[in-house]
Amino acid sequence: MYNKKFALFITIGIMVSAFFWFDVGQYFTLAFFKSQQEAIATFYTNNPTETMLIYFTIYVIVTGLSLPGAAILTLAGGAIFGVVSGTILISFASSIGATLAFIASRYLLRDFIIAKFGDKLSTINEGIKKDGALYLFTLRLVPAFPFFIINMVMGLTALPTATFYIVSQIGMLAGTVVYVNAGTQIAQLESLSGILSPELMGSFVLLGIFPIIAKKVVEKIKAKKVYANYPKPKTFERNLISIGGGSAGLVTTYIGAAVKAKVTLIEKHKMGGDCLNTGCVPSKALIRSAKFLSHASRAKELGFRSATVEFEFAEVMERVQRVISTVAPHDSIERYTELGVECIIGEARITSPYHVEVNGKTLTTKNIIIATGARPDMPPIAGIMDMNPYTSDTIWAIREQPKRLLVLGAGPIGCELTQTFARLGCETTQVLRGSRLLKKEDPEISQMVLDRFRKEGINVLLEHKMEQFIKDGEQKILICSHKGEEVRIAFDLLLVASGRKPNVSGFGLEELRVELNPDFTIKTDQYLRTNYPNIFACGDVAGPFQFTHTAAHQAWYASVNALFGRFKRFKVDYSVIPWATFTDPEVARVGLNQQEAIARGIPHEITTYGIDDLDRAIADEEAHGIVKVLTVPGKDKILGVTIVGDHAGDIIAEYVAAMRHGFGMNKILGTIHIYPTLAEANKYAAGVWKKSHVSPKVMHFLEKFHTWSRN
Repeated sequence: MYNKKFALFITIGIMVSAFFWFDVGQYFTLAFFKSQQEAIATFYTNNPTETMLIYFTIYVIVTGLSLPGAAILTLAGGAIFGVVSGTILISFASSIGATLAFIASRYLLRDFIIAKFGDKLSTINEGIKKDGALYLFTLRLVPAFPFFIINMVMGLTALPTATFYIVSQIGMLAGTVVYVNAGTQIAQLESLSGILSPELMGSFVLLGIFPIIAKKVVEKIKAKKVYANYPKPKTFERNLISIGGGSAGLVTTYIGAAVKAKVTLIEKHKMGGDCLNTGCVPSKALIRSAKFLSHASRAKELGFRSATVEFEFAEVMERVQRVISTVAPHDSIERYTELGVECIIGEARITSPYHVEVNGKTLTTKNIIIATGARPDMPPIAGIMDMNPYTSDTIWAIREQPKRLLVLGAGPIGCELTQTFARLGCETTQVLRGSRLLKKEDPEISQMVLDRFRKEGINVLLEHKMEQFIKDGEQKILICSHKGEEVRIAFDLLLVASGRKPNVSGFGLEELRVELNPDFTIKTDQYLRTNYPNIFACGDVAGPFQFTHTAAHQAWYASVNALFGRFKRFKVDYSVIPWATFTDPEVARVGLNQQEAIARGIPHEITTYGIDDLDRAIADEEAHGIVKVLTVPGKDKILGVTIVGDHAGDIIAEYVAAMRHGFGMNKILGTIHIYPTLAEANKYAAGVWKKSHVSPKVMHFLEKFHTWSRN
């Protein structure tokens, strides 16, 4: 591949160099053509087909190699072939030549540019996917933009070749006609400025910005069509209503109140949403209790002969509720009322883009933000509802310890709860269809978690297809198929943690025909607007991430765009999103991992540091895990990091800051880290990276230098 690229690069280089070395450009001047016009016209009269073919070939070569002279050739085409034939001939020749330059740029330069500026190019490509044809068409309409630069730059993007050719063919037509028509009067032309007068250039500029203006007009027309059946109130009681009192809804109204907007928060159940009541807070509280038990079981590792812990399962579960109660004031009605937010408990229903009904009243609002979250999804397995299944929403109500617990699901929620209940003394079986836990992580990362689970006595059943649930007398049984054989799993309590689905029904979205994505999240644009420009969505109901911190992140964009979008809108930024799975060992990640980089064809280098070598980890008897860093080849720029180990979710913060603010491995290596801490793992990983990037020639020179200095 690289040999072919090099050969093509050399060939193009030789051809371009020859053009300038032999001064071929002298034949592409207005003066030369005018001096030869009569001879060329005679040749065309006698040999029309050959003349067209020669001209077409020369035009394609000149534009394909991005050589100067296309403008003169276009004038010559008008003089020789006339307006109609000249326009047809030149339109196809210029588009084909431009496409060849586009393809050459993509083939020769794109991999290099991606390796060097991959993150920036990915952002550009998102815009190209959405409006690439419009951008290109606008540029093609304005001759002031050098076409050869457009060809090369577009080749570096993800714009499809067919789209490039078609848009170029259409977009360059207006300019081609002007030049060809001018060429018919070539005897009167003294220079190109005779064609590109300020008046004509102004017309081209207006023509160029026309698509942008047209796009805005189309947006207005679409909006008017969407709002056709919903009269807009003359005045509004509120600037913003947010539906849902979880992380996203709380942050949107907090920001609105902070900038003195009149905002209302409507929550139908409990303030704080899933995170406070059934998700992050209760799960981490229970994980902490279970971890204490696991430490007691490892007493000998810490120098003790033995340690025992007496506990009642119900009391541990009550502690979880106590933690929720302690945190609850942070998200309470009282607190948010003090901040200036009107809080209403009740079921909201959107009756129009400007009206929300709640508790028998209709409220008017300029903007609506949907932050209704998500709920556990129940897999379609025969007989599952007869098992009285629990989910991550309902498991917190149990007070009697299940002897045999069956967990369906191998994502973060399933894995966290599996290990936690196993540590609390439940005989736990985890069943999954796939071949590994945490399938979004790299295989060796998943294996580290699996190894710990099995070491702790958890029965993890991989590649088991769940067929049906049955009752055999008082016995509850899951029937699976595994490698062609039937497997029966008896259990007492079923916990389903196999995914979540967005809450998009029952509050008016269907009647308004708010558009949804294939995964049933609400479809939003880059500003988090729905197909109604004044209705926004954020958090789990909008996706693409289902984390409390990303819900809060989106909420800033939704609220600011809702309140100030008429002046300035902000595109939501997903460039650096961290997350952690709070199993033991913890798994924390930000940016790309290896399997994603390979799947997306992104060049990368891998640096790993084993935490088993870290002094603090050894002292804590937590000498296990890894720091795995992906960097741009030959550079210290960080593409992504995965950390497995004790407190991985805390340790990774340094890498999140590095990626967000653009500093790399050299800066991390040059930062003083407190000794002895787990955070030193970041410094040592940077040291491994640095060592692998030291030049052997430099080291050889230094060895010679020090030998010389000793003598």
